[in-house]
Amino acid sequence: MNITVLDAATLGEDVTFEKWEALGNLTVYKYTYASEVVPRLKDSDIAIINKVKMTDEVIKSLPKLKLICVTATGYDNISLSACKERGVALCNVKGYSTHSVAQVTMSLVLSLMTHLDEYCDSVKNGEYQNSGIENRLTPVFHELYGKTFGIVGLGNIGRQVARIAEAFGCNVLCFKKTPDRNYCCVDLETLLRNSDIVTLHLPLNDQTEKIIGEKELSLMKPNAILVNVSRGAVTDEKAVAEALKNHTIGGFATDVYSVEPMENISPLNEIKDFENVLLTPHMAWGAYESRIRCINEIAENIAAYIKNERRNRIV
Repeated sequence: MNITVLDAATLGEDVTFEKWEALGNLTVYKYTYASEVVPRLKDSDIAIINKVKMTDEVIKSLPKLKLICVTATGYDNISLSACKERGVALCNVKGYSTHSVAQVTMSLVLSLMTHLDEYCDSVKNGEYQNSGIENRLTPVFHELYGKTFGIVGLGNIGRQVARIAEAFGCNVLCFKKTPDRNYCCVDLETLLRNSDIVTLHLPLNDQTEKIIGEKELSLMKPNAILVNVSRGAVTDEKAVAEALKNHTIGGFATDVYSVEPMENISPLNEIKDFENVLLTPHMAWGAYESRIRCINEIAENIAAYIKNERRNRIV
């Protein structure tokens, strides 16, 4: 089997691919531009990708391609219809980054709630040392305990965030297409109106694209914070920027963007220096342990395919 990795750099420089090498003739590219996808995959049986777009045109131009392995849970960059039409199998990886993303989600929530950056800066710049006061209590921060924590999307990550929020003493509300009797599930409007914190954990599809827009933001409490660790396009980024400028909501953090890397023309660039805004470079999934799990899972997916077994199959 000829196995080609198109964007290995997205997995980091500190990992190796011995388990993939054991399964076939492995070729690894750190980055691949759109114009290079077909030439690099023309003799490949298996493609391993993360963010490279596998469009209808690309897939139909690769008659030898048998399997696409995406090093992620989401696969909105791959044409499912073309895979089905051409008989190309597609596998993703599930559950590998649950703890990493949940950890970063809570880190963003806690940073916004406690203004840690500002407090740390007061020590780094000498303001605290020269204040003559033993403690500093501005800007005002609040406890998570007793707050209402709204979780939009209740997959593996959403449930893990719910468990952590409950451990902090939060009242957890959830929005899920199919209600879960283990959680207090409500409609989206009710969740937005009542939550002090809202975190997003959704796949990107026709139903979830821009699910948080101007109308939804207007329903939120003026001091509520919004955190997106799912897909950038589940929010209307222009509406989010306007909501922050107009003080419609109290804070915003995101690790994901509608176009990645974030474009210089993104409306989020207009608010990136706001004290109540945290923007991170799509790193929430990428704890070292998560990336090792991902690599191992891809190896298991390929091994299963070679043995004509179904494992993590989407198509």
